[in-house]
Amino acid sequence: MVEELLTAGIAAATGVAVYLGAAARVVKQYERGVVFRFGRLREGIRPPGFTMIVPGMDRLRKVNLQIVTMPVPAQEGITRDNVTVRVDAVVYFKVVDAASAIIAVEDYRFAVSQMAQTSLRSIIGKSDLDDLLSNREKLNQGLELMIDSPAMGWGVQIDRVEIKDVSLPETMKRSMARQAEADRERRARVINADAELQASHKLAEAAAVMSDQPAALQLRLLQTVIAVAAEKNSTLVLPFPVELLRFLERAAPVAPAAQPPPPPAVAGPPGPGPAA
Repeated sequence: MVEELLTAGIAAATGVAVYLGAAARVVKQYERGVVFRFGRLREGIRPPGFTMIVPGMDRLRKVNLQIVTMPVPAQEGITRDNVTVRVDAVVYFKVVDAASAIIAVEDYRFAVSQMAQTSLRSIIGKSDLDDLLSNREKLNQGLELMIDSPAMGWGVQIDRVEIKDVSLPETMKRSMARQAEADRERRARVINADAELQASHKLAEAAAVMSDQPAALQLRLLQTVIAVAAEKNSTLVLPFPVELLRFLERAAPVAPAAQPPPPPAVAGPPGPGPAA
C-alpha cells in the first residue's frame, strides 16, 4: 500500500513537473509576449519575466522592442534635373505595439524594408542633385514621414532615417570638379584685381606725398639700394638723384626752331619776244 502511494506521488510529481516545463515561459526585458489561444489573440501583453501558458492551447509569440538598424539597398534613379544617381540609406525603427506587429502585417521587417526602398526612389525623383548633396537633413525628414505614415498601422515607429551616400557618374564628377575649379579661379582673379585696385590707391597717395617732399624719394631710393645689397649678389646699383636729372633738363639750351626753306621760284609764262 505504501509503495503504491509512493509510486502515485512520484507519478503525480512527474506530471506536474512536465506540465510546468511545458507551460513555463520566460520573456526577456527587451521583449513582450503575445499569446494566442486556439488561434485567437488573448487580451493583455505578457510583460518581461516568468509567465505561464496552457500547453496545447496557448501559443506564445515574442516580439523584440529594441531599435532595429536596417540598411536600405542602393537605389538608382533620375533626379528632377535629369541626373542619374545611386543613393543608399539606413532606417532606425522599433516596435511600439507588439500585437499589431504580429497581426496587422505578416513580416514587419520586410514591410519596412520595401517601404523604405520605394520611398527612397520617390525622394530621388522629387529632388535636385544639389539637394541630395547639400540639403540632406530636409530630405531625411521627408523620407522619415513617408515611411512612418504606413508603419504606424503596423505597430512600428520610425525613429530615424539617414541618407548615407550619393554615388554620381564619373562624367558628372569631372564636370563638378571643373565647375569648382572655375569658380575658385574666378574668385582668385577677383581678389587679385581688388588687391591691385587697393595697391594703386596707396601708390597714388605715396606719389602725392613724395611730390611734395623730394627728400622722400631719395630715402626710398636708398632703401631700395639696401634691399638689393642684402641679397649678397654681384649686382652694382648706382643711385642717381632724380633732382639732378631735372636740373640738367632745365639747363639744357633750347635749340632754335629750324627755318623752313624758301619756296622755290615759280617760272612765269614766257613774254613776248624782242621787237623785230
